[in-house]
Amino acid sequence: MPEEQKLNRSRAFIGLGSNLEPRLGHLQSAIDQIRELGNVIGISRVYETAPIGNVEQPDFLNAVVELQTSLSPVDLFYSLKEIEKAIGRQVRPRWHEREIDLDLLFFDDLILRSPELIVPHSEIAHRAFVLIPLADLNVKFVHPLLQRTIKDLLAEIETIGVERTDLILA
Repeated sequence: MPEEQKLNRSRAFIGLGSNLEPRLGHLQSAIDQIRELGNVIGISRVYETAPIGNVEQPDFLNAVVELQTSLSPVDLFYSLKEIEKAIGRQVRPRWHEREIDLDLLFFDDLILRSPELIVPHSEIAHRAFVLIPLADLNVKFVHPLLQRTIKDLLAEIETIGVERTDLILA
């Protein structure tokens, strides 16, 4: 790859979740399509997670992908929404089940607050199902707004309900 292209690539972390079958298939399909947006340089382990929001539903499978991309954060966000649509995500009320959920967690050390996108994702510091797979990829990554590492953030929250699986994503 030419040196100029390497310099223009940003690093993004993307959270993946699915609690409607085929859960692992939905996650893998998302990763396959994310590969078209750049270079996937890391995939966390897969975790089974109890749902939040007090709505009766199946458990989630969650993972995080690390991506190098030349897309802007907004273009990446909209590309992720298109992937959700292609996989078959249905519009449902908040906290309900999902075929696939793709969240742009971090984009380099960018802090962005706009009507369409908030980066870093506003709930990262409170969600073990995001922090645990992030820690698989980079425990020393510093949350640009909180100025705390993933390891430090993870040490401050409850992790019950997030179980590592033997499932594999490629």
